[in-house]
Amino acid sequence: MSDGGKVKVAVLGASGFIGAELIRLLAAHPEAEPVFFSSQQHAGRPLGQIVSGLRNSPVAGRRLRSLDELTKVDVAFSCLPGGVLPKVLDDVSAEADLVLNVGGDFRLHDPAEIAEYYPESAAGWRQPIPYYVPEFCPKPTEPVVNLPGCMASAAIYALYPLFAAGLVEPRVVVDAKTGSSGGGNGGAEHPALRDGNVRAHKLHGHRHAPEIRQAIGEFTGTTPDLQFSAYSLPIVRGVFASAYTWLKADAGATEVRKAYAKAYADARFVRVANGRSPMALPMLKTVAGSNTAEVGASVEGGRCVAVAALDNLLKGGAGQAVQAMNIVFGFDEALGLAEVGAWP
Repeated sequence: MSDGGKVKVAVLGASGFIGAELIRLLAAHPEAEPVFFSSQQHAGRPLGQIVSGLRNSPVAGRRLRSLDELTKVDVAFSCLPGGVLPKVLDDVSAEADLVLNVGGDFRLHDPAEIAEYYPESAAGWRQPIPYYVPEFCPKPTEPVVNLPGCMASAAIYALYPLFAAGLVEPRVVVDAKTGSSGGGNGGAEHPALRDGNVRAHKLHGHRHAPEIRQAIGEFTGTTPDLQFSAYSLPIVRGVFASAYTWLKADAGATEVRKAYAKAYADARFVRVANGRSPMALPMLKTVAGSNTAEVGASVEGGRCVAVAALDNLLKGGAGQAVQAMNIVFGFDEALGLAEVGAWP
């Protein structure tokens, strides 16, 4: 740590949406000292000149640097494009006591699935690198930690209580809808096609499907038989996931309600939003701009529909990474993180 006792942090891949969001949070964090921002494409240029949303930030004048200029830090947040971190992880780890990986390179454990869903990462795959969700995992002690993907996070929050309590059959259908920022700032879709439009993004074979199966299996002991499909929404921020499950014979609405209350009783950033009115259920407007995820579930007969909403750049990305840093260093879990977004 620095002489002032603050955690010295680096953001790798600083010019992307998640990287920029991390810088915004860390620049205002009372216990963090951002000291290094990398961008291979824009090295040497001022941060505020490249990321317009940070041009009024106190760190706007800092120069973006090349990765090979990284010097000693306490934490390196990796938001690098797929396939990059496996090539440089040894060098980054030599300079960073902790690497919090927001990218997808090391999320999956099965080499065959890595080769299928993250082929650019397969050559540099190594094990073990833990997959960390703050609500379900003990405080990480390893030097490299993986954080979940945004749509995977929403699906996991929706499904975990049902599987942890053993209330549902393994068969699950999840559809997840996300805003345009989920594709990063290099997305090629023209705004005229996105605006006012809802479309299927990937009906089969999305890389978050094996991640969800792996996480639920690891956290609950039951691996779901999962169908996962993703859709694009005409918004900038947000993920809304719907999970359709079939209850076991001895499970009903009371058991489901108790399962969600128990699972998230002590969760600072996951709130159970249930009620008779549709306005009481999770929605994007109540979570956008915050690090809070909302979950809810409704039972009719033998079927349960669980829904979850979160901000993909915060609880599904940068916010969850800062939450993890807070936990590792013993700070208040919510330090520097908004629990309430802008309304309306």
